[in-house]
Amino acid sequence: MKQFILYFFAASLLVTCKSKETFIYPTEESITESVYASGIVKSKNQYQVFASANGIVKKVFVTEGEFVKKGDPIYQLADFNAVLNTENARIAAEYNSMAANSDKLNEVKIEIETAKAKMNNDASLVEKQRNLWALGIGTKNELDMRELAYTSSKNAYNASMLKYKQIEKQLNLQAKQSEKLLAISYATKGDYTVKSEFDGKVYTLLKKPGEMVNMQSPIALVGDAEGFYIELQVDEYDIARVKKGQKIVLNMDSYQDQVFEAVLEKINPAMNSQSKSFTIEANFTIPPPALYPNLTTEANIIIKIKEKAITIPRNYLIDNKYVLLSNDEKRKVVTGLMDYEKVEIIKGITTKDAIKKTAQ
Repeated sequence: MKQFILYFFAASLLVTCKSKETFIYPTEESITESVYASGIVKSKNQYQVFASANGIVKKVFVTEGEFVKKGDPIYQLADFNAVLNTENARIAAEYNSMAANSDKLNEVKIEIETAKAKMNNDASLVEKQRNLWALGIGTKNELDMRELAYTSSKNAYNASMLKYKQIEKQLNLQAKQSEKLLAISYATKGDYTVKSEFDGKVYTLLKKPGEMVNMQSPIALVGDAEGFYIELQVDEYDIARVKKGQKIVLNMDSYQDQVFEAVLEKINPAMNSQSKSFTIEANFTIPPPALYPNLTTEANIIIKIKEKAITIPRNYLIDNKYVLLSNDEKRKVVTGLMDYEKVEIIKGITTKDAIKKTAQ
């Protein structure tokens, strides 16, 4: 009885194992080799808006979905400090202007005229004393005193002239510096109005009146109203096979069960060192009826298509170079194109060879 039970169990096990074996024949069909990529839809000229100064939102000029022209204001930030700084700069510019300091120059001019008059007088006196000394009149000491007086007055005159030039140069420098600071203050004041860089559509506003803004965080998203393109990330392993002009098929969560086509237009030559991927750009052949920035997409970049190829499912391939025939022969094959489901067999088997896969 026990022997019968053991035999029955062994037979059942054999039948069970046999039932796990699946036999198929290679098929002749088309196969497409592609490279997987994922990314987002972006609006042309899409950019994040940043403020040029820190501050609090005072006013929002636009609403989401509104069209703007280049230079149109988007946000107005409170600029109390900027107003005060500009006023201080204006006062300083007026105080340091050449017109406001003309009295200082006039004062030095009077000194110059006085020194010049004294110098001319001393020059006349020393000349008279020299003439008298030539006639034997007077003393050498008197002549020396006149010449010393003339030299002193001449030095005083030259010093006055130098003083005038120095004061004039200093006042000019102060005036120009004050004017420059005033211009900078006016320019800085303009930083508190955040304007659009391009014609386009406001897709997102990230701040409301009363909220704090800093120069490091975006406050809005603006882009082209109608033109869109696809930005995809391609793995470093696959980038060598990707070329401009290749066809791309893609799908989006926003359009489930629909497939769209695009053409690869641009490959960014610099690799992202963190993600180990390259950024590529593509344009829709026929775009969906409605698109929005940052819609996610998954795509396949078509590398090569072969219309008549002998293919088998990829999971029937052993170690990427063998197949198991129905008679348990392990035969070596040469593979060609492959996609996610099937692989082309160039050499080793034909459509008449049954192959099997034993379930694990």
